[in-house]
Amino acid sequence: MNLLERFQQEQLNQVTRRHFLRDCTTGMGAMWLASQGLASASGKPSIIRDADDPLASLPPAVVAKAKRVIFLHMVGAPSQLDLFDYKPELKRLSGQECPKEFLEGKRFAFIQGVPKMLGPQFEFAQHGQSGAWFSDRLPNLAQHADKLCFIKTMQTDQFNHGPAELLVHTGNQNLGYPSIGSWVTWGLGSDNHNLPGFMVLISGGRIPRVGASIWGSGFLPSVYQGVQCRSSGEPVLNAANPPGIGRDVRRTALDALDNLDRQSAAQFGDPETLTRIAQYEMAFRMQVSVPEVMDISKEPAHIHEMYGTMPGKESFANNCLLARRLAEAGTRYIQLFDWGWDSHGSTAMESINDGFKKKCVDIDKPISALLADLEQRGLLEDTLVVWSGEFGRTPMQENRGGTTNAFVGRDHNPGAFTLWMAGAGVKPGFTYGETDPIGYTAAKDPVHIRDFHATMLHLLGFDHKKLVFPFQGLDQKLTGVKPAKVVTGVLA
Repeated sequence: MNLLERFQQEQLNQVTRRHFLRDCTTGMGAMWLASQGLASASGKPSIIRDADDPLASLPPAVVAKAKRVIFLHMVGAPSQLDLFDYKPELKRLSGQECPKEFLEGKRFAFIQGVPKMLGPQFEFAQHGQSGAWFSDRLPNLAQHADKLCFIKTMQTDQFNHGPAELLVHTGNQNLGYPSIGSWVTWGLGSDNHNLPGFMVLISGGRIPRVGASIWGSGFLPSVYQGVQCRSSGEPVLNAANPPGIGRDVRRTALDALDNLDRQSAAQFGDPETLTRIAQYEMAFRMQVSVPEVMDISKEPAHIHEMYGTMPGKESFANNCLLARRLAEAGTRYIQLFDWGWDSHGSTAMESINDGFKKKCVDIDKPISALLADLEQRGLLEDTLVVWSGEFGRTPMQENRGGTTNAFVGRDHNPGAFTLWMAGAGVKPGFTYGETDPIGYTAAKDPVHIRDFHATMLHLLGFDHKKLVFPFQGLDQKLTGVKPAKVVTGVLA
């Protein structure tokens, strides 16, 4: 290679993607870069972070009731009509053809023609001094009736799983937006310097349909994305050193990377480069801290009995116990996803009288144990526990293709579903909102997902209108640009 060729090669090595986009002959790249620059014109982030310590604990903007969140998401949307929202009128109408007024102008995922009404499939009873309704599928959770705050009139804009899950967890049905956990850890940081502020635990054999986007950081720095942990095997994939590599060698390598990344940050000004440094350092600390926190085998026998845990195996019970351990260790936002709640009735495992019953057994004892365990350790008073799906189910039996499904099942219903909360700052033993006589839509006090997000942020010490991050010319918020309000009726 002659001197000219070498010079040309060195020039090419210095060309980044930004240079390519800037110099692209069509000019589209330059326009895109300019549109990104509009972000700074829309204002400054409401939280200013130290790039060298992006997870440093920060005080909330106002007095907070909750220090941390444990969010239990039942992936697939469990039927509220067979768990919490008892409707005697629906029981009376069961088996009859659905009245036309419930079908006209409605969109369904699968129902066609005229379906038949489907009453509650299990026996219901009232529990506690609050008289909250529970089906007999959740006998252990029913013992905590006076701790729970029900919202019976949750509503969403989406009736397909992926967009609905995104809306619940990111405030937007489209990909690319930060999850609630990312917003919260960006705003509050973590109380444990050796653990991520946002941890994700999965059970049921599958992850949600939209994958890691549901716990992604979107346009926030990537250090705030959720870290997926496993309840069996290596807690965090690829966190351990390769064979023959000790911590001293890893430390030397990280110091060298740190030096190179800081040179790159000084030259190109990309904030993600500094984020990368922080993530490397966090990963180094996690090699020691995560195995310690994730080892549930150290728990006493009576705790394993209480939760129904089986150390070494993936289970929702294991994840509930891990959630308590992570809360104790100072993790800010703990997200549990449990797959298998999509009860259409197309197969036995997707039926309310088979697969749904088994899923209820999987969660009933562990959630009951989690609430009791948090309370006995003094954690429930400043921990917000949330239970929800992504939408509700119809009071009609699904008839996919116009023919009643082979097994008992219900279609998607964005018009009404049940969410409950417990712990920090919410009214215990309280029910907010009321659905119509068949549980189809809200009759009193509807609550949109945006309102729920505003309420969560309020409990954590934020004004949802002021927690903003400039991106693409807009001061982005978890609650978006449409009206949202704090549901004051559920606040203690």
